[in-house]
Amino acid sequence: MKLSNGTEVIVRPYRETDAEEIVRLIRRNFREVNVKDYGEKAMAALSATHDVNWLKGVAEYAHMYVFWNENKIVGVGSISSFWGSLTESILLTVFVLPEFHGQGIGSYIIDTLESDELFLRAERIEIPASITAVEFYRKKGYEYKNGIKELDDEQHYRLEKFRMIQTRA
Repeated sequence: MKLSNGTEVIVRPYRETDAEEIVRLIRRNFREVNVKDYGEKAMAALSATHDVNWLKGVAEYAHMYVFWNENKIVGVGSISSFWGSLTESILLTVFVLPEFHGQGIGSYIIDTLESDELFLRAERIEIPASITAVEFYRKKGYEYKNGIKELDDEQHYRLEKFRMIQTRA
C-alpha cells in the first residue's frame, strides 16, 4: 500500500522481536489518542497491563500482522477465534502510530485481517471498539452488537459484522 506521500507500507506476520516496538506503539495511542476519551488515569492503568508479556500472549493465540514503513512499525492488527469458535472470530490489537492516523493504514489493517483465514471461515466477527475508534469501524461495516450502543465493563462498544458463508453442494 502506498501512503499519500508516496512511501510504501508493507505487511508481514508478527515476529517475537517486534513485541517491544509494538507495545510502545500501543502505549503511545493510549497516551496521545485514547486519553481524550478515557482520561489519563485510565490510560496509565491500561498501559501498565499492556506490556511485552501481554502482547506475546495475544500472539500465541491470534494471527498478528505488522505494518512497516521505512524500517519502523506503523501499525498492528490481529484476529483470533472468538472463544474457540469455528464460526466466530474477533479483531484485536488494531493500532496505528499516532502520526500516521488518517493515512489509510487502519483500513489496510482491517482489509488484511478480513483476508485472513479466521475471518474468511467466520459467520460473525466481533470487535471491541474504543470510544475513539467506534466510528472508524462502523465505516468498515461493523455495527453495534445486537443493535445495542452502550459501553461494556471494559469501556468498549461491542461491534459485529456478519458474513454469508458459501457452501458447496
